[in-house]
Amino acid sequence: MLATDWETCPEVERDPEKLGGVPVFRHTRLPLYALFANLRDGATVEEFVEWFPGVDRAQVNAVLDHAVKSLQVYLVHENTV
Repeated sequence: MLATDWETCPEVERDPEKLGGVPVFRHTRLPLYALFANLRDGATVEEFVEWFPGVDRAQVNAVLDHAVKSLQVYLVHENTV
């Protein structure tokens, strides 16, 4: 099962006081799943940043880059097992 380690992404924080510890964009209460759900539903990154002004493009790019790297590591590991 693929699980991304968001603890190593500097633009993400988990705090039990914020949404019960769900990973959120740092310094916000916006959960990461909002980004992925909006992208899945056809939104662009530009639209997402416009709709959620507490998050900037650099944060979104860092989260997406982290997710891609995590998937690459997972795929490499799965192909060597």
